[in-house]
Amino acid sequence: MRYIVSVAIVFTLLWGWSTAVNADSPMLGVANYITINTDKEVLDGSIIASTERGYVLSQNQYQSTLTGVIAKNPAISFQDGSINDKYPLVTSGEALVLVSLTNGSINNGDKITSSTIPGVGMKATKSGIIIGTAMEPFSGSDPKSTKRIKVAVSIQYFTTLSTVRTRLIDVFNLSAVAASEEPLTVFKYVISALVVVVSFVFGFLSFGRVASRGVEALGRNPLAASMINIGIVLNVVITVAIIGSGLAISLLILRL
Repeated sequence: MRYIVSVAIVFTLLWGWSTAVNADSPMLGVANYITINTDKEVLDGSIIASTERGYVLSQNQYQSTLTGVIAKNPAISFQDGSINDKYPLVTSGEALVLVSLTNGSINNGDKITSSTIPGVGMKATKSGIIIGTAMEPFSGSDPKSTKRIKVAVSIQYFTTLSTVRTRLIDVFNLSAVAASEEPLTVFKYVISALVVVVSFVFGFLSFGRVASRGVEALGRNPLAASMINIGIVLNVVITVAIIGSGLAISLLILRL
């Protein structure tokens, strides 16, 4: 008994967390308390996304930075110090999620993603980031109708069976959303990609030009074969150095 108590004390000291268990909760998710940056009311079941400004209500369809769902009555919650002005966020497990009929009626088993209504989800009908899978139906005639339904929360990329053209459109749409949400991050990736491409192109063009001249010189003067081969090897090293420098610069840009 003394050993069990000691283990419990050590565990509490290591984690520095206090745990609350709610036996009456209809949900099975585990929640952590977070601060949400918004001037709108945060409702039970609101979908949350992560941005450079911190946690916010989701506001775009198939938002790429979905983080979890607000569950004001979770089965288990972990809290570190004061929870004033903080909300319990569930990132996995079962939770009641606020959804709308924006993308049609929802059936049991449909994938749920974010919509243009802040904090509200909808049925996912194409490839993209989802918040989870519906565990109960929701239907009606008003697209703006909202309701909290039980969802198996599991944030992941959902792929539909679609044509290549549709998938390319999905990729373009996701890229456009990412550019609008985090333009600085997208800009860094674009610049990094350009640096890598330019370094590869410049390196191979330089090597191709030198190799071609080396072959021509070897044909004109076979006696200088050793010197020409050394020159070609040096240019291979220079080409590798150029490409390596491009990769290093691109990694440095991404880390800024």
